[in-house]
Amino acid sequence: MVRGALVEINFDGIVGPSHNYAGLSLGNLAATAHAGEPSYPRAAALQGLDKMRGNLALGLAQGFFVPLPRPNPGFLSALGEPDDRRLIAAAWSASAMWTANAATVSPGPDTADGRCHLTPANLVTMPHRAQEWPDTSRQLALAFADAEHFALHGPVPPCFGDEGAANHMRMGLSHDTQGIEIFVFGRSGGAFPARQHEQASRAVARLHGLDPGRVLFVEQSPQAIAAGAFHNDVVAVANERVLFAHEQAFAEPEGTFAAIRAILPEAEIVVVPASAVSLAEAIRSYLFNAQLVTLPGDEMALVIPLEAWESAGVRAWLEAMLAGNGSIRRVVPVDVRQSMANGGGPACLRLRVVADPATIDPRFLLDETRADTIGQIVAENWPCQIDPGDLGRVSLASGIVAARGALLDALDLAELA
Repeated sequence: MVRGALVEINFDGIVGPSHNYAGLSLGNLAATAHAGEPSYPRAAALQGLDKMRGNLALGLAQGFFVPLPRPNPGFLSALGEPDDRRLIAAAWSASAMWTANAATVSPGPDTADGRCHLTPANLVTMPHRAQEWPDTSRQLALAFADAEHFALHGPVPPCFGDEGAANHMRMGLSHDTQGIEIFVFGRSGGAFPARQHEQASRAVARLHGLDPGRVLFVEQSPQAIAAGAFHNDVVAVANERVLFAHEQAFAEPEGTFAAIRAILPEAEIVVVPASAVSLAEAIRSYLFNAQLVTLPGDEMALVIPLEAWESAGVRAWLEAMLAGNGSIRRVVPVDVRQSMANGGGPACLRLRVVADPATIDPRFLLDETRADTIGQIVAENWPCQIDPGDLGRVSLASGIVAARGALLDALDLAELA
């Protein structure tokens, strides 16, 4: 199969006009802490867009996905039109903005047929997210329609919970060479559910045609889940040969690191000790829910939320790391406070896809012109504020539907209406 240059493209979710704080995600401490507060959808979407613009300015390839249809009348209809406020809030949820949960992606260099494989996540653990995959699949099918280069699967059966790329890491010498795929699953989180089932991860690896000798299945630390690390990307992130992780991220850290090095001797494993940054502070600040990216000059940068940079302990550790001249050479703080207040940092907002950009529907690739268009539509149509009592209000629902429609029209994506 003939390919052009393979590059990593981050596909960010545009924050939807129904963005609200309903506190629906058990185990997500930020989301539950802010439950019932007013949300600011316009500010949230513009913050996310600014993050995408920042990645473009760094020289990175950037894509996007549009919000899913909300409120979702099919969800409420299937439940017999309930008057339960939490179920109504679920139908309004804008949680698909966190595209790290959209799918698991294996690039062509790793798969048996040389195509990039994508499996949408079933997200069955949380009702407000379990409704996402059909509309997510429609969007993935449109963006990655080139069957010569992409294979889109159906979700794993719902008896096994799958939360997508938030529990999947890839390492290798470069994005365009065969790598290691690391699937992280949970067994117990005390009072909180472990959302990624081991059998879901194993099914995805088989569906994607991965070499069993280059796949690792790693258990997340139950301590991390109990502390609020509902996904692995809250405590670990990888990029090419570098793994950046908290000391308490994995149930068996030394065994995990040894297994990685056995396949990739060049691996550089950067572990933040709990004595420097506690597990609680790592989760509060979302230090590890960062985008670890390779810049055009081959140096690596860590794109972190402002909350992490403003944490004295985290900042001290990061500055010491930078002074040590390791592989991570830059730290880039970004303001995504509206997303953070609902439990999603920079890494939650993006899905990583290694592909030739020429094989992707160009309507989903960001440039400055499309960024300007998105910004204008958001500024003119997204609600400034949504209060908890607004959910379910007919006039607000009409405005949200119209706002999304305006965005689809402006981006020539009317087939997603």
